[in-house]
Amino acid sequence: MKRAGMEDDMSYDHVLTADYAALLAEEYNYRPIFDDELGFNLFARPPHPDPTTLPTRPPIVTIMGHVDHGKTTLLDTLRSTAVAKGEAGGITQHIGAFSVPVPGGSGSITFLDTPGHAAFSAMRARGAQVTDIIVLVVAADDGVMPQTREVLELIKKDENVSVIVAVNKVDKPGADADKVKRALMAEGLELEDFGGEIPSVEVSGLTGKNLPALVETLSAVAEMKDIRAERDGDVNGFVLEAKVSKGLGSVATVLVTRGCLKPGSHILAGCANAKVRSMADSAGKPVKEAFPGMAVTVSGWKHLPTAGDEVLQGSESDIKKALSNRERKADQDSSVRDVDAINEARRLERERRQLEEQAEDAGKVFVAEDAPKGPMKVKLLIKADVSGSAEAVSGALHNLGNDAVKSQVISAGVGDVSESDILTAKAAKASVVAFSVKVPKAMELLAHREGVPIMSSPIIYRLVDSVTDAVRDKLPKVVTTTITGEANVLQIFEVTSKGKTKHIAGSRVTMGLVQKKHKARVMRNGEVVYEGNLETMRVLKNDVTEIRKGSECGLALDCADLKPGDTIQCFTIEESLAEL
Repeated sequence: MKRAGMEDDMSYDHVLTADYAALLAEEYNYRPIFDDELGFNLFARPPHPDPTTLPTRPPIVTIMGHVDHGKTTLLDTLRSTAVAKGEAGGITQHIGAFSVPVPGGSGSITFLDTPGHAAFSAMRARGAQVTDIIVLVVAADDGVMPQTREVLELIKKDENVSVIVAVNKVDKPGADADKVKRALMAEGLELEDFGGEIPSVEVSGLTGKNLPALVETLSAVAEMKDIRAERDGDVNGFVLEAKVSKGLGSVATVLVTRGCLKPGSHILAGCANAKVRSMADSAGKPVKEAFPGMAVTVSGWKHLPTAGDEVLQGSESDIKKALSNRERKADQDSSVRDVDAINEARRLERERRQLEEQAEDAGKVFVAEDAPKGPMKVKLLIKADVSGSAEAVSGALHNLGNDAVKSQVISAGVGDVSESDILTAKAAKASVVAFSVKVPKAMELLAHREGVPIMSSPIIYRLVDSVTDAVRDKLPKVVTTTITGEANVLQIFEVTSKGKTKHIAGSRVTMGLVQKKHKARVMRNGEVVYEGNLETMRVLKNDVTEIRKGSECGLALDCADLKPGDTIQCFTIEESLAEL
């Protein structure tokens, strides 16, 4: 091990990974044998040698843009359905896929509607990976916004994707399409209007203005790209969404990019497999064959796949073999992380023992330093309607906070909140975050009984606000002390009443307003010698509740150590939440 440069790992209790074990075997001229069966996996077939001979497929178009710039309304008008009305808060929460026929009978266009909220950046990026054409929607009355710039970054990274700009809401008062186009030019988007190559169309999703022109532009761009794919053979595609559907179990929206998907096919996506039981289009109608460019809801999954997983078709035996190896690889990756943690813990323990022995030899007592403490954790257990949303909500809610307090997602799953979720959250001292899923009344009662907080909303930014508030509540309160008045003690009087002697400070108010309702303290040489309440305040023989600057008065406190020259301060204390 020393010769192989592994001197740091030479302790007897260090756990070797398989790669290092193989390296050491080779040092002794042994040949490590790896099981070919364990290396088996499924991969997409290589690209066709002559794509020009393949049939054309519908272009896959993704509508992207800033939140509330009218993307879903634009799609809604295109396919004449009321999807936008069904979205919580009018914001698209997960990817939808729809096929729209092109007027004139020249094929169809598959649209992906990606969310515009900042929390769904990963989903939006994934949408771009399976996209032929991006329609960048920018509101004419709003202009270039943060998510608009995110989309522009995606466009710059992917040279194979084409872009069309749709300047939306041109019918609104204050709309300025030319200003928007100039702003896009400033961001590096070369529009046709200014001598570039990217077409732009001024549209209104609400009234339908110029939508036929947008569809024609899409058809023209698709024709220029000459998009083709095999309509036979094994399927290749991507999971857009996955959820648990009542009566169907685990279902996933699969976008087919190559081949033909049929009921009875065996498919694999990540570590989830399925024998396709049934398929349906975006309108819920049964589909017998799904060709490239089509997005269909597939049932028959053994487990929920993850949004973004590549879908591959194979024989039942190949699927089982590949699935077994993928699961084993996932376990191995997890084990490697565990091994690293074990080795690190053992290294620290050895170092501690060495320090103890050195201290003992020197006749000293070894005092172990406390391990550095990280930030306090606000733990979250997330349940969402679909896997893509669970991933996006986890990304939005993880690590909110600062160096003192942070949020931590301990689990993210799909489906309604269940008893096991509540009990898991209780054991982990976590809160349950429910995004667009039901929290049954029985679960609410159980959570209340077990002391498990539940945050529920169908709108992502409300959950972000709720978790931010929960994190802020864990921070120490900010205490603000405000001095409202000061009085100098000029002389001490002793007054005996009913056998009790009181010390009255004859004083002059030098600053602000001395009020009886406020706390008081006696200051001497910059130090506090007494803190309490003002018992009585008098000007001449009259009891008062406040005394202004310049007035002389008698102030009574329960302090026997008052001396001339002391300063009596009145102050207020306010507690407020710390800022993150």
